[in-house]
Amino acid sequence: MTTRTRDWIKLSGLVALALVLALAFAGAVNLPRRSEAQQALANVAPAQLPSIPAAKPAVDLSEAFVAVAQAVRPAVVFIEAEQRSEAPSSPRARPRLPPPFDQMFPDYDVPQQPRVRRGEGSGFIISSDGYILTNNHVVDEADKLKVKLIDKRTFNAKVVGRDPDTDVAVIKIDAAGLPSVPLGNSDQTNIGEWVLAVGNPLGEEFAFTVTAGIVSAKGRPLAGLQADRQYRIQDFIQTDAAINPGNSGGPLVNLRGQVIGINSAIASPTGLYNGYGFAIPINLARTVSEQLIATGKVTRAVLGVAIRDADPDDAAYVGLDAIRGVVVQDYSNADSPAKKAGIQPGDVIVALDGQPVEYVAQLQQIVGFKRPGDNVQVTVVRKGGERRTYSVTLAAREEAQEQVASNTSREPRRGSASESKLGLTVEPMPSEAVRDTRIGEEHRGLLVTAVDPDGPAAEKGLLPRVIITHVNGQRVRTVDEFEKAMEPVKQGDVVSLQIFLLSQSGQGASTVVRLRAGG
Repeated sequence: MTTRTRDWIKLSGLVALALVLALAFAGAVNLPRRSEAQQALANVAPAQLPSIPAAKPAVDLSEAFVAVAQAVRPAVVFIEAEQRSEAPSSPRARPRLPPPFDQMFPDYDVPQQPRVRRGEGSGFIISSDGYILTNNHVVDEADKLKVKLIDKRTFNAKVVGRDPDTDVAVIKIDAAGLPSVPLGNSDQTNIGEWVLAVGNPLGEEFAFTVTAGIVSAKGRPLAGLQADRQYRIQDFIQTDAAINPGNSGGPLVNLRGQVIGINSAIASPTGLYNGYGFAIPINLARTVSEQLIATGKVTRAVLGVAIRDADPDDAAYVGLDAIRGVVVQDYSNADSPAKKAGIQPGDVIVALDGQPVEYVAQLQQIVGFKRPGDNVQVTVVRKGGERRTYSVTLAAREEAQEQVASNTSREPRRGSASESKLGLTVEPMPSEAVRDTRIGEEHRGLLVTAVDPDGPAAEKGLLPRVIITHVNGQRVRTVDEFEKAMEPVKQGDVVSLQIFLLSQSGQGASTVVRLRAGG
């Protein structure tokens, strides 16, 4: 046997010994075969996963969101509003054929198509026969409305009625058996409560989007976001659920699946979501929609007063222990129900029918639920804490009549000690101004000709050309009457001024201003 043969025999023996040892080791540690490992993985079921008790509330909340979204989304609609305008009729505005055809057909005009503007918004079905709630600004001035459902069906819609004062509208589609969403009670909605906003932000590509947030605040006025209207009712629910253009008219729902508001506006420097969305309380929208469905319009009741929120000086003047209530600034007209009942400018309304009144929007909404002819009990507080309750029969709303005053420039006289207490100078209205204007007798008084920029009047924003008609409830038409009314006023006292504001256009409005007298 050669040496080479012996080496191969030795190598074969070593390989065989290594294989035996490897098999012995695998048997000792009981390594699973591949098929056994696959079987073990297949046997792992969800029930065998470890539970996390602390996460259960979050899981429950997530499941609640899912359930509410599934219940509400089928009742939300996508609204397409189309507004048409006539084609331009001016020959200069009509295009003609391009060269050289304009020379061949000199009298031929290219036909013009009507201009079309399209807008998009949201709404939600409130009855199985096709009544839909949305915003007035979604359907305002629309010539054609198209409604799309989540199941991709499309319907033409008609406007049942609109109410610009609350930005609520009702439209209708001809269908039956439609899914609808229940209406909740916005008065019982609490700050911090979870809510979902459902709608069509930024167009049809993001239709039927659901966002979540909380109720951030209630009773928000949005004077800075919307055009002011004399009777506009502003008592919005604020939420941080993401709301963008296109969400307008969609529902804000609680975790019971009930609508508590109609998404209506956002506060954002960019026009897109910035964490501040606003919804019309559904209690107000329900009252409005019932009238719109019944009659196509809203007949709103009014007290017949101009009002503003009370400030610290108002509270001090009438002796309130907290800064609350609504100040009566003026009457809407000579037939004002509040005036007939005995309510006076400067009174602070603190309750209506026994319900406390904290701010303007709240009072507007309470009265907004009433009808013309209803009798209400209005509680007011006056100087020194005098509290009275008046029975007022509400009237139907009327448009305000324009009042005009002239802009008369005169050299201001030197102010007296009484005027210095307020930081202003007054003089009787010039006779020519009284003669040449339509200012009512109740608004004629003393003209403010100068305001001390460091005085109390300037702190409250008073400017020259304001007319003072009352001081602490006393009628003032002359400087002597003004001096007499100011005689008991000491430094630090709160003085109540009823004034008539003159604008550059000659229009005006009455209001009540309270300020602390200086030295």
